[in-house]
Parts: sequence; C-alpha cells; structure tokens
Amino acid sequence: MTLSTQFLTLITMALSGFYLGVAQETFRRFTVYWKGRLFLTYFLEILFWMTQAGILFYILYRVNQGELRIYIVLACLLGFSAYQALAKQIYKRLLEHLIRIFKAIYQGIEKLIKMMLISPLRWIFFTFYRMIKAILIGVMKIITWLFLFLFTPFRWIGTGLFRLFPKSIQNFFLQIAGFYSKIQNIVYKWIQSYRRR
Repeated sequence: MTLSTQFLTLITMALSGFYLGVAQETFRRFTVYWKGRLFLTYFLEILFWMTQAGILFYILYRVNQGELRIYIVLACLLGFSAYQALAKQIYKRLLEHLIRIFKAIYQGIEKLIKMMLISPLRWIFFTFYRMIKAILIGVMKIITWLFLFLFTPFRWIGTGLFRLFPKSIQNFFLQIAGFYSKIQNIVYKWIQSYRRR
C-alpha cells in the first residue's frame, strides 16, 4: 500500500468505528421492543453484528482491497471510542427526538387513515346491515300477514270439519296441532331474538 492509501484507510476506518458506535446505539435503543423474546434477541444480535462486519469489510475492501492490519483495527477502535467520548449523549438526544417525530407522524397517519377510510367504511357497513335487517323484518312481517290472511279461511273450514270427526281422529289431530304449536313457538322465539340483535 502507498502512504496515501494507508492514510485514507486510517481515516476511513476511524470514521467506520464512529459509524459503528452510532449503529450500535441505534440498535440498543430498539432492543427494548423484543427484550422478552429470547430467540428473537439472539437472532437479531447475531444478524446485526454480521451485517456490521460485512459493511466494515466492504468499506475496507473499497479503500485498500481488503488488507487487514493491526493499525486498521486500532483506527476503528479509535473512531468507536471517539463516538463514546464525544458524541454519544448528543446522538442519544437526537435519536430520541427523531423517534418522537416519527412516532407523531405515524400516529397522525394512523388517525388520518381511521378518519378518512376506516370510519366511513364502518358507517357504510352498519348502515347497510341495518337496512338489510329492516328489509328482512319487513318481508317476514308481510309473509306472516299473507300466511295468516290465506290460512284463516282454511282454518275456519278445518274447525268446522274437525267437529264432525269422531273423538279418536280428533285426538290424533290435536297431537299434530301440539307438535305444530311447539314448532311455532320455536320459530317465534327465534324471530324475537333476531329482532333484539
């Protein structure tokens, strides 16, 4: 390596160490969201450090074709130490400020989506549901009224004929009528429970 390449490598790795401090601080800030999940914690920790190692090696490769020497490691540690000593507290405050800004933006977008999309859809759904319910109740009332209207003459005729039958046949029809009455009560209860919904 030429002297200029070595100097450029030194400066680049010092800046990379500073970047590594920033990246680690950002990663540590977000670890609270998966702290209780052991497998996810280990997985993300390994993934983070593998990613950072890959980034640092790529930077080193672009600067000096990937030649690793002891002063390069020391330069990286120097940059990391410089971040810890000089910029850590400033970056933490900046990071918290940025998180608050993004959180406010996210909450604003979420409220806007609820107000512009979800609330109207919910209102349309409940309006449509009430309309369908009212139509079904109206249709059932009309069907019930028509059934009673059409059935009443047959009921009168049937009552007159029923009195002409012998007692044994009358008892048989009374048993059938009891079964029909039970079915009618079940249907009536179902209709009443549907109306109360």
